[in-house]
Amino acid sequence: MYLPFFGLECKPFQITPDPGLFFLSREHKKTLTHLTYGITFNQGFMLITGEVGIGKTTIIRKVMKELDGDIRIAKITNTRVSSDQLWALINDDFGLDASGKDKTRMLRELTDFLINEYSHGRRCMLFIDEAQNLTPGLLEEIRLLSNLETDKSKLLQIILVGQPELRETLARPELRQLRQRINISCHLSALSREETSDYIFHRLEGAGNREAAVFEAGVMDAIYAFSKGIPRLINIICDFLFLAAFVEGTRTISMELTREVIGEMEQEYRYWNREPEKEADTPADSMQEMLLRLKRLEMAAQERQPGGNGRERISQMEAAMDDMTAAFRAGQSRLHVLEKGVEDRFAALENEIRKLRVPLYPDAGKADRKKTETEIKARVRTVKNKNHKNFWRRIF
Repeated sequence: MYLPFFGLECKPFQITPDPGLFFLSREHKKTLTHLTYGITFNQGFMLITGEVGIGKTTIIRKVMKELDGDIRIAKITNTRVSSDQLWALINDDFGLDASGKDKTRMLRELTDFLINEYSHGRRCMLFIDEAQNLTPGLLEEIRLLSNLETDKSKLLQIILVGQPELRETLARPELRQLRQRINISCHLSALSREETSDYIFHRLEGAGNREAAVFEAGVMDAIYAFSKGIPRLINIICDFLFLAAFVEGTRTISMELTREVIGEMEQEYRYWNREPEKEADTPADSMQEMLLRLKRLEMAAQERQPGGNGRERISQMEAAMDDMTAAFRAGQSRLHVLEKGVEDRFAALENEIRKLRVPLYPDAGKADRKKTETEIKARVRTVKNKNHKNFWRRIF
């Protein structure tokens, strides 16, 4: 609609991934370099993560567009699937007929396909977008594909692309074999204030007119403050700004117009996002992070071994309990929703420490063990008694 008015050849701020308008920020350039290196030298597993709208899919499309013709590519975007459905999607994208076949047959045919491609000098590559939706079980099945290799080369390269939650999933103990096979790992960060301005002019130039509009002082700062440097949000607000300027019949993006557009967008976002966003670095964030740490320790304790390993885990758990105590004392927001979970974690840790101490100190008398248990319970009471009565009143 507004393209002729601003002298543009195409929409500069469309939200669909467009490799032709790809902007190389410092982080994007680093990720692209690492990914290109991994593909060139046939690294097995590669990992790319980043927030929603940061440009992960755009990078993948740019890489796929520039790949050599001797590379066979399969790209999976639907990851909320069962095991059979996943293999059917992979086979189908490689051009194999998967209809009416069970998983065993699909895996056999996929293996035969990869071997045949390798024998003809062609490489195969699997891109899995939105990989954060894959269950640990599916990720482990995908890892098994990396066992398909010759003495010198992998038969299949796998690139996992997803949101930051994917790294949380990969941190699970049962996926340590997969973690060890990841040769290239990159995390995309948001654009800086300067990169946000460069990004906007880069998109305008790619659309045919770098000087399409005049931005008043402060407009770029307002766009950055609203978008937090997320390219997709930059595109959305700039598209609205250019449309609003077109309606007003002006090629100047003023602060008044920018405030009006941002105000309308914030109102719209408040409607769709009923729950307020959590402030960064709040006590609630710290407590949630602490609970995740305790959960990882509990999972590690399930794999306990006799000897020094047990002593080390005891030390880790006690340190975690000290951290939890400090977090309780520092809390100043509504943490009552976490109280039950915290108490359960303490109880679980207390029980785990007791189990670990018995085989490690078999000569210790009952009195010593009872003293140790009493000390642990005292630590729990210290947190509950000192903080419970006045702590919850104070934060309300």
